[in-house]
Amino acid sequence: MKIIFPEVIKNNLAKEAIKFFPNIEFLPADNLNHAIELLETADSMISGLDYSSREVLITYKNHLPLKSAYFSSCFICKKAEKILALADCGVNKQPDAEKLYTIVEDTVETFKTYTNKIPKIAMLSYSTNGSGGKNADLEKIHYVINQIRANHPDWEIDGEMQLDAAVNPKIGQKKFPGSKVAGNANILITPDLNSGNILYKSLEQFGSFTCAGPIIQGFKIPLADLSRGSTLEDIKLTIDVIIKQLERK
Repeated sequence: MKIIFPEVIKNNLAKEAIKFFPNIEFLPADNLNHAIELLETADSMISGLDYSSREVLITYKNHLPLKSAYFSSCFICKKAEKILALADCGVNKQPDAEKLYTIVEDTVETFKTYTNKIPKIAMLSYSTNGSGGKNADLEKIHYVINQIRANHPDWEIDGEMQLDAAVNPKIGQKKFPGSKVAGNANILITPDLNSGNILYKSLEQFGSFTCAGPIIQGFKIPLADLSRGSTLEDIKLTIDVIIKQLERK
């Protein structure tokens, strides 16, 4: 198994992280273009410690084929035995209904490659179960929920719901009685990039979660775009997620 990791050539955190995976061959690169060339003989790519997300994502977009209609991002956030998937926190600024639907599908796939937990998908909002009235943003969420239920009847998805209703069982059942997801969600789908990015960084900075990624979804090979603020533990978890994706290909 070979993973392109350009920063291994000079970044000390990258050099330290790969020591925990002695059975994986990590290939350094001088720059992102060189890294893409090396992908012809490798299985995956991780970058971002020394490059902006824009640089990394444009490189992926311009050179690599998609398997989904769109590409998106997902963070796998871990704290002890608690595992959450958050999307989209790094790519799509204002996803329309079709993109939001694809984000849900690909995030469930990412989640299932890393954990055996049953996916419970919460479509996050400022509103819970109609409490915020009606507007186009909420209609988009309900359209996606209905499409997911039609195409994936075995999946558990609900919304719209506020974050506290999604993850706190007491609040969930009070605000959204009868929901199988409310209070127990492990996949959190945010309505836009602003809320998604803020949520992931809040879990990381205030909640002491280790966050893998963002894992870049929708391409034919597993990819990641690390934050330039990633810790050693974040990098290790990201590598672990990518390895599990490769093992399940």
